[in-house]
Amino acid sequence: MAHIDKNNILEILGKKIMPGQGAMINLNMAKLYTTTSVEVPVIIERSLKPGPVVLITAGIHGDELNGVEIVRQIISKNINNPVKGTIICIPIVNVFGFLNLARAFPDGRDLNRVFPGTKNGSLASRFAYQFVHKILPVADFCIDYHTGGASRFNVAQLRVVKGDQKSLKFAEIFNAPFTIYSKTISKSYRETCQKSGKMVLLFEGGKSMDSNKEIAKHGVDGAMRILSHLGMLKPRFILPEITVKSIIIENSTWMRAKYSGLLHIKITCGKHVEKGEYIATITDPYGKFRHKVIASHSGHIINVNESPIVYQGDAIFHLSIPPIPLNEEQAQE
Repeated sequence: MAHIDKNNILEILGKKIMPGQGAMINLNMAKLYTTTSVEVPVIIERSLKPGPVVLITAGIHGDELNGVEIVRQIISKNINNPVKGTIICIPIVNVFGFLNLARAFPDGRDLNRVFPGTKNGSLASRFAYQFVHKILPVADFCIDYHTGGASRFNVAQLRVVKGDQKSLKFAEIFNAPFTIYSKTISKSYRETCQKSGKMVLLFEGGKSMDSNKEIAKHGVDGAMRILSHLGMLKPRFILPEITVKSIIIENSTWMRAKYSGLLHIKITCGKHVEKGEYIATITDPYGKFRHKVIASHSGHIINVNESPIVYQGDAIFHLSIPPIPLNEEQAQE
């Protein structure tokens, strides 16, 4: 099991990393049908000074490229070289999925639904088990990057459990454009981190099979703010100015397509819309049918289905629900 001893020596994946050293170690994940090993690069940078261990991950879903780009930039810009403590970066957790440009593992399982894994289970479950036992134990703080699935574009956001004041505090420091209250999913990486006593922030932004510069900037900027708060960011880095505080979304609902056809989006993700506002059109391919989609209520658009074709009932917009104001009687209770 990974650990840091009393002399501040990090032992991980069978290697010893001294204070002030950096290393790239491969987590041997599994073998292809050809018996070729598939390895996950784990990039470690350590300061001479002791401090927290921050674990930054992306690519738990192999087709979510925005997160990979965020962690790549963190490494490329040497943001991961700490003033104190240790920063561990894993740009691509699910290398299998990344090679195939697929969300899941080759066994068809979603890695983010099998944590903490089992020693003798499916391929995905075995990998989750190795990750949880060989890497996660040394981490104090985890940042995990994701995107929207399929063609659904997520506005840049952090997800926190409502009532978790510690997570909310760090979400405020990260300052993504939106902070969304979201329950943890059973057997997810986030749930496993929380049950292990690790502080974890889950970032969502963009969509799968896409790389978006604006989303990447939000992800990198947020990581810099967290590292600065922890006293780990080198002084040569200038923190991006916060001009607008993160908008907290407590509740939200999906708007669904009333008709099948071609979808033409008229607004941008993240925009605040008013009830009745014209936000999309659904047409047939033959120029005979045209349906205007209007906002069901006022709120922020936090996810947009960017698929050019939809079926009746498909989710097309994720729209925040404004909090219901207390009346005087409720306020006095």
